[in-house]
Amino acid sequence: MTFEFATAGRIIFGSGTLAQAAPSAARFGRRALVVTGKNIERARPLLDSLAKGNVGAELFSIGGEPTVAEAIRAAETARTAQCDLVIGFGGGSVIDLAKAAAALMTNPGDPFDYLEVIGKGRPLINRPAPCIAIPTTAGTGAEVTKNSVLASPEHRVKVSIRHPLMIPDLAIIDPECTLSMPPAVTAASGIDALTQLLEAFISNKANPLTDGFCREGLPRAVRSLRRVFENGTELKAREEMALASLFGGLALANAGLGAVHGFAGPIGGMFNAPHGMVCAALLPHVMKANFSAMKDVSRLEEFARMTGGKTAEDGIQWLEELCRDLQTPPLAVFGLAEKDFPVIVEKSKNSSSMKGNPVKLTDEELTQILHRAL
Repeated sequence: MTFEFATAGRIIFGSGTLAQAAPSAARFGRRALVVTGKNIERARPLLDSLAKGNVGAELFSIGGEPTVAEAIRAAETARTAQCDLVIGFGGGSVIDLAKAAAALMTNPGDPFDYLEVIGKGRPLINRPAPCIAIPTTAGTGAEVTKNSVLASPEHRVKVSIRHPLMIPDLAIIDPECTLSMPPAVTAASGIDALTQLLEAFISNKANPLTDGFCREGLPRAVRSLRRVFENGTELKAREEMALASLFGGLALANAGLGAVHGFAGPIGGMFNAPHGMVCAALLPHVMKANFSAMKDVSRLEEFARMTGGKTAEDGIQWLEELCRDLQTPPLAVFGLAEKDFPVIVEKSKNSSSMKGNPVKLTDEELTQILHRAL
């Protein structure tokens, strides 16, 4: 058996650990590009602590999922302001943009040289600027992954800049930062975390290390996701979901994902659809297709036992009930129609995530998944 494992240079987890961000930033540099979501005031505690620690801050805010153009602008802003590190404070979109900005800050030439699919996909020439990732949602695990997912609206696709050196130098996961998430965001991000854990667990690239993270993370998501949806102030459940998200990021960065994310990338590039909600619409139907095609369903059975069931079918039924309880919509709500299926299927087959699916699904099976998720 041979495998590799890569993760952030340092991980700090626990309630109240946001206080460690400013002294940690001071060890990396003197002026930070701070990437946030549209509500900059949520980052006020971080900004105040940076000021007290004599670390300057240049703000860059985004209102949704990051685009290639925004990543280029963020890097230009950082260079103009003479920033020497990047801090991403927000959800997965914010952290992805922070990682991309850190990479583009230090690497010359056309940014499209480093973009997959629509660019040349070349490896980075220079090490990215130091990057600190502080998630405020429990979902993507982007704080410990090596790629940045960016939308290219003109190409109607999402693409990545990907390099092992893009894994943040420091990840600070403070569950208290997730307490303000509204129920819909909690549901979308939480189902993303659950999906990543389950896909990495049944991936054809899984290894003993990633299995350990999945076996620790899946039960936490199973017992806590409904709880945080119903009561977002329950800190213990928030801690469980923050751990599940972290473990999902650690697992997917090394074991890959599967058909849910294989579909989610192209759909997210073509339609204005929240990533987590797309995952929710697809997850039960992808697992049904996998179950029908897989020769060994022992891992699906193991997941079912985590949910209190016995058979793989019990686990899939639990997923269906979870998505109903979390009020996640079908794909049609986001504008998808049957006429879009051939393009989505073709794009999904070429996605990097699809390569981790435990079985190769046929065009007919992929199309049937979309029909059921519509």
